[in-house]
Amino acid sequence: MIDDFIRYIRTELGLAPLTVEAYRHDLDQWADYATSGSRYELCPESTTLSDLRLWIADRAAKGDTPRTLRRKIQTLRAFFRFMMLRHGLRSNPAADITVPKLPRRLPVYIRQEETNAMIDSEKAGCEDDFEATRNALILDMLYTAGLRCSELIGLKDSHVDTVKGELKVLGKRNKERIVPFGAELSDMIARYRELRDSVLPGVKDAFFVRPDGQPLYRKLVYNIVHRAMEGRVHASRMSPHVLRHSFATDMLNAGAGLTSVQQLLGHSSLSTTQVYTHISFRELKQNYQLAHPRAQNKGG
Repeated sequence: MIDDFIRYIRTELGLAPLTVEAYRHDLDQWADYATSGSRYELCPESTTLSDLRLWIADRAAKGDTPRTLRRKIQTLRAFFRFMMLRHGLRSNPAADITVPKLPRRLPVYIRQEETNAMIDSEKAGCEDDFEATRNALILDMLYTAGLRCSELIGLKDSHVDTVKGELKVLGKRNKERIVPFGAELSDMIARYRELRDSVLPGVKDAFFVRPDGQPLYRKLVYNIVHRAMEGRVHASRMSPHVLRHSFATDMLNAGAGLTSVQQLLGHSSLSTTQVYTHISFRELKQNYQLAHPRAQNKGG
């Protein structure tokens, strides 16, 4: 039944591979717990709310964070909804599990001047080196287009249009969106393609590739971004997603509308995008306190 559910969320719901992997991990973990010390196979039909609460309590005792516990509860709810839909289960035993509250965390971002200096520095060191040019373009595209790491890796060469200045991006749940870009990024793309095609003639599928023609992978992109940020920016995290956060923050600070940023990021809900308005207000408040004579501390 777990296999049926995984096929359902992968093929019919079109969930992202990492989400599918997380659901599989959670359900396998729950199945191991539910059948430990038993000669019987997993039986979702006889599972009770009390059974599920005991498992969640066991995971909390083993050190799972509130965020991880929330995901496991969401996995259970989705699985039992599927059981009701496809296997005639009458009720969802996971529906009434209390979900742990999370502290509201603001996204980590980099100040605009630091981001620009980092990207410009990487571009200046490219010359005719294929990998250096590719790495600089990865940084530029993550920040300029606000892409997720998975979206950048999944870019097709045919989806990068320098004539129109548009990227066709495949986001979560296979939702497509169009992200515009300007002349500077277009020039960098043209240079990268020239070097890529001279090193690897015939590559026509993935836009970003390794020197052996194979596509990128998450750890490689993370390492490229981390190396470029290290020692150059002030941030508590150094990852591709920080550049996406920086894109959204800088767009809003420059006056972009919230719904426009939502569409560019590919958020399904406006509330997801609204978290960046808190960052913008916090920076506005800091600037006010530093600049306004009546807001500054007196007497030293």
